[in-house]
Amino acid sequence: MKSLEIKQRAITTVLATPALFRTKAWLSLFFRQTRRSLHLTAILAATLLTLSAGSAVAAEGGSSFYLMGQRGQGAGILPQMEGIIFSLPTYYYSADASGSGSLPIGGTLSLGLDADVFLALPTVLWLTPFDVLGGDLAFSGTFVYGNSDVSAEAALVIPGIGVRGPVSLSDDRWAVGDPAFSALVGWHGDNHHYLVSASVNVPVGSYDAGRLANVALNRWAGDISVAGTWTFPQNSIELSAATGITFNGENDDTDYETGTEFHLEASAFYQFTPAFSIGLNGYHYQQISGDSGAGATLGDFEGRVSAFGPGLSGTIQAGPLPVSVSLRYFHEFNVKNRLEGDSCWLTLSIPLWVPEQTP
Repeated sequence: MKSLEIKQRAITTVLATPALFRTKAWLSLFFRQTRRSLHLTAILAATLLTLSAGSAVAAEGGSSFYLMGQRGQGAGILPQMEGIIFSLPTYYYSADASGSGSLPIGGTLSLGLDADVFLALPTVLWLTPFDVLGGDLAFSGTFVYGNSDVSAEAALVIPGIGVRGPVSLSDDRWAVGDPAFSALVGWHGDNHHYLVSASVNVPVGSYDAGRLANVALNRWAGDISVAGTWTFPQNSIELSAATGITFNGENDDTDYETGTEFHLEASAFYQFTPAFSIGLNGYHYQQISGDSGAGATLGDFEGRVSAFGPGLSGTIQAGPLPVSVSLRYFHEFNVKNRLEGDSCWLTLSIPLWVPEQTP
């Protein structure tokens, strides 16, 4: 009876604590004591967004394995605990290629392209009890399912004959994408946190070379990234940045190999209330080596895009469990050889399992 009263008192303290410190109090009941309190949304939503991977269309279409905008608030934070966390990022992207000229996609040469993409990216993150070089070790897996709705003015590329067309084409498809797997190591200080991650795309999703609308990449791809988060509790400000390199294999069905890609993301957030924060996010993508292969009919075809937009995040209680919610919007500009448009990320995250605490 006494232990129950103590637990109830502790939970009451958690619920009465500002959100910036609520994460520490709640996790202390079920995991282990953290060195510094962290905003739950920054820990869960941002970390799990980091793990989500997929592609709107094949890389030849001006897209990439690494979905831009997935990192922002809390990009450098890996939860200091042991357990399993589930996250459901959803991604919507509406864009066209009118400002980039032709795009090679699905074995055709697109002269004008409009695309609407929706992806669901359920992700499971395992926070292990192991350390690597003084940092916490974690693994994740992401399943990809979504819809791609594409219309284009296209010319057919026939090997040995050349370009024929143009012709109006459209395609709308729900399909399973390529799964992605990641390994992460996170380090923590009083007001600073750092994260290193490595991700791989496994080409087993549904892909048809002759279709405009594909969710899967149909090629191996890997990404190595580093990220940092710096908090200023006295001013309720958090700054985050992440950068990385994506390496691409060849699409065997189209003989197209996308070049190496560089990505940079940054955010600045302010906590207005104990359970709500708002801020700004931005990203820049730059292809740093040219495309190659027999299917690269446009030559090097190096791409570039930048984007900027607002974001908000919050934490709610679902019974005894904290649920983090994150929403981000991006408008793209400074585009070359890429789709150009607007995107939105909505993510829900919740702990699934935690080890029992010993008395």
